[in-house]
Amino acid sequence: MAEILPVGEAMERALALLEGGDVVAIPTETVYGLAGDATNGVGVARIFEAKGRPRFNPLIAHVADLAMAERIAIFDPMSKRLAEMFWPGPLTLVLPQQAGNGIHPLVTAGLDTIALRMPRGFGGELIARLGRPLAAPSANSSGKISATTAQAVAADLGARIRLVVDGGATPVGLESTIVKVEGNIVRLLRPGGIAAADIETAVGTKLLRGAISGIEAPGMLASHYAPGASVRLNAQKVAEGEALLAFGGDRAEGWQAAVALRNLSASGDLREAASNLFAHLQELDRSGAATIAVEPIPVDGLGEAINDRLIRAAAPRDKLD
Repeated sequence: MAEILPVGEAMERALALLEGGDVVAIPTETVYGLAGDATNGVGVARIFEAKGRPRFNPLIAHVADLAMAERIAIFDPMSKRLAEMFWPGPLTLVLPQQAGNGIHPLVTAGLDTIALRMPRGFGGELIARLGRPLAAPSANSSGKISATTAQAVAADLGARIRLVVDGGATPVGLESTIVKVEGNIVRLLRPGGIAAADIETAVGTKLLRGAISGIEAPGMLASHYAPGASVRLNAQKVAEGEALLAFGGDRAEGWQAAVALRNLSASGDLREAASNLFAHLQELDRSGAATIAVEPIPVDGLGEAINDRLIRAAAPRDKLD
């Protein structure tokens, strides 16, 4: 099983593993990431192996500062403005690659673009010490619920990796927002920890939703973030044997008979709901219920990202990555 070390004791051990082409599960402000040296093909391949992730699904490369990012990718003025406003933080930018940037092709899944993010805290410090970017998708088996605690990582991947760095529960609880600038257009490829409205305010234009074609960034597969139980959305009534993922103060009809109940936010706070989403799904999945009924959640603000994850969790499983 993986060793679990607190952030204050983990730096040298994490660096040694990364230098040796291994992977390390690390805390970020969004969710826990499974990190490997983005310039090392062996390390990147171990990410895919540990997660069981298909290699057509690209990874985010994480950087320590804007200078490192500009060695890897070509920034247009609007993308640079977004980086300066939201980095470090839960924003990922999809950008054209610089020639000879040293990023292993497995990271980009053959695309001529790369997804970049600058994390806060331990992740940023680790990248700065390593001196190279880290590829780091969420630290969970591919297609399953993202981990927001070190214990959740260990329960899922503990037999496949050697180290989990424990930084406590992640504060945002959702993966990063992913955007791509195309001329004067800014396209939202994945809603996430920064609300689309905040980005629209920053750039002075409405975001277009979705990719033009195919998978342009991580987290775009139809089925993703899925518990073992099936997921039923916008539930107005709880059926026999179902668990209930609630939101706000009003309950679905028959809620008293739910096998288990977790409320994302009793007060209806979407930020609190986002931080609780994956942990509550995992807890309800462990209840033994065959189905998790989900009460309606508003789509404004962070609700867009919450609903995106729930829609993918509820998608037919024959589309799982």
